[in-house]
Amino acid sequence: MKKLLLIAAIAVACSQPKKSEVSKYPVTEKGNVMDTLFGVPVADPYRWLENDTAQQTANWVTAQNDVTFGYLKNIPFRDAIRKRLDEVQNYERLSAPYREGSYIYYSKNSGLQNHNVQYRKKGENGTEEVFLDPNTFSKDGTTALGGMFFTKDGSLLAILIQEGGSDWRKAVVMKAEDKSVIGDTLINLKFTGITWKGNEGFYYSSYDKPKGSELSAKTQYHKVYFHKLGTPQSADAMIFGGEKTPRRYIGAGLTEDERFLIISAAVSTTGNELYVQDLKDLKGKLVTLVGNFDNNHNVIDNDGSRLIIQTNFNAPNDRIVSVDFSKPTVENWKDIVPETDNAMQGVSTANKKMFVNYLKDASTLVKQFDYTGKLERDVELPGIGSAGGFGGRVDEKEVYYSFTSFTTPTSIYKYNIASGKSSLYAQPKVDFDPSGYETKQVFYTSKDGTKVPMFVVHKKGLELNGKNPTWLYAYGGFGISLTPSFSTSRIVWLENSGVFAQPNLRGGGEYGEKWHDAGRQMNKQNVFDDFIAAGEYLIKEKYTSNNHLAIVGGSNGGLLVGATMTQRPDLAKVALPAVGVMDMLRYHKFTAGAGWAYDYGTADDSKEMMEYLQKYSPVHALKPGTNYPATLVTTADHDDRVVPAHSFKFAATLQESNVGDNPQLIRIDTKSGHGSSNLSKALDATADQFAFTWYNMGVIPPLVKKNM
Repeated sequence: MKKLLLIAAIAVACSQPKKSEVSKYPVTEKGNVMDTLFGVPVADPYRWLENDTAQQTANWVTAQNDVTFGYLKNIPFRDAIRKRLDEVQNYERLSAPYREGSYIYYSKNSGLQNHNVQYRKKGENGTEEVFLDPNTFSKDGTTALGGMFFTKDGSLLAILIQEGGSDWRKAVVMKAEDKSVIGDTLINLKFTGITWKGNEGFYYSSYDKPKGSELSAKTQYHKVYFHKLGTPQSADAMIFGGEKTPRRYIGAGLTEDERFLIISAAVSTTGNELYVQDLKDLKGKLVTLVGNFDNNHNVIDNDGSRLIIQTNFNAPNDRIVSVDFSKPTVENWKDIVPETDNAMQGVSTANKKMFVNYLKDASTLVKQFDYTGKLERDVELPGIGSAGGFGGRVDEKEVYYSFTSFTTPTSIYKYNIASGKSSLYAQPKVDFDPSGYETKQVFYTSKDGTKVPMFVVHKKGLELNGKNPTWLYAYGGFGISLTPSFSTSRIVWLENSGVFAQPNLRGGGEYGEKWHDAGRQMNKQNVFDDFIAAGEYLIKEKYTSNNHLAIVGGSNGGLLVGATMTQRPDLAKVALPAVGVMDMLRYHKFTAGAGWAYDYGTADDSKEMMEYLQKYSPVHALKPGTNYPATLVTTADHDDRVVPAHSFKFAATLQESNVGDNPQLIRIDTKSGHGSSNLSKALDATADQFAFTWYNMGVIPPLVKKNM
């Protein structure tokens, strides 16, 4: 009887919350800032929230978090969700191994470690040893390993260190054998890898440290440097970039034989120039292969003087070409792997073979070619899903790859290059039975008649009664493809009779550059229409209803959620915009945001573009007196990619504009960035999103209830 009364009490507590359950929202002071753009006055009353170093902003953050966490802690099943997330996450996970020198390296996580630990052993049968443990880098676990980069002989490496989730990095050089640190620590590196030239030094990229806040001030000109071991960072020579060649993103790499230096330079996230230097020629200089930003190009490798390049020049789905360095410009490029109907996603190499990753309706296909472009085989994968890896050195006889799907935990396979046979190398044991779930791919019709694919995952035998809590997640931008992948946190959603839906919206790269182009700049509304149509399809087919639908996305996906909830506030019960680009009139004025202009356009381009952006910009599209979905905005204080001011201004405007009972909250993480700075913080955020969503749908998750 007591148990029945407890369940009844919980049911009452979990009924749809009223606005009175939120303590009074903090008062957000309104300023009188007014911009005039092409003769159009645009008010920006919360401009002061852009100042991330001001005490007034810090006070506002504290006040908002007090309200938000006060609300979240009163959700009766929040702690049970967090506990279950720990349970399903607590399993050993391995990365694909790779060889450096005489060692095989790989990462491993015992289950709930904040960061993966780097291990190594001498040969397949060697004794395992811990090489680096990032969990020891800081007491609070918010300092992470940003990458390890070895010399060709594996004797030296440079590691990148990330603090508090920021994109700024430090570089430390070590001897691999005894892990001793040599030389000085390099500081203020950003958006970079590290490429060694022999054992003498390495190339890296960065910006000048900005004046003002390093987390929000604009970073304009990227630069490539060469650091010679044994010399101070102040003596590093600038190789490319800076004010003489102003580019926002520049990367340097070497072909595996270290003959050719490759410089890729861009002003936006799509389209790059390509420069190559023959380092064997002591008098050689950088030679321009591509001198414009109209297309994407990537040097895969070389075969003697012949360069092998992946490009979408005259090929929206990409092709592979070759050209001799003596005559390297585009008119001399020759197809070796022509464009196909499937979009080429990337190319890995090993043993002078190319492993070309294609997408067919958002699932992976891999084909193996030799360096002349001869097709050797279609790689037989374990199933329909996502595969990645296949990279190795020229002398490798075997390589490793990962495979995953929505219901298949990421497993590692060993692949024999000569025979084409795969064998299972490592498979995790997860507290999850995939046989009880099914994945469908459906094609629905968007507003303009375009067919859009969507994956739908749920328990087998799910009743289509319109009452299933549904997590609708998408991205839709920058040519980024969303493919099937396994998420341990998603298990908690699915096992509680939830539906997970992932549409492949225009703006992504699932069908090549044409699909991308159909969702950018003046076509951006197509992305929102595709997302809205996905929600309407799920409701029409009775997977869910308006009162049981959550719309979810992060970064550009946060913009997607913000635009959707302002255009169709009736579509979903819950909105979860994470680290979103919410002020489309000013995004290009922070950090490297100007580099997103290829996808978005900017308010400085023309009156037509400014008005188009203003119309869907989430901060500007909010209308007073509107009943918006229950909204939990999430961001972090060290996000220096999409600065938290976007979310601050959106939340303040939303709280001012909303009417009705749905809560409008913002959750601001500390010592975290564009992605959570450690596993514990990531699980905390997910638990709060799940709890907020179920609570506002008036749903008690059944398995969570059993364990309360």
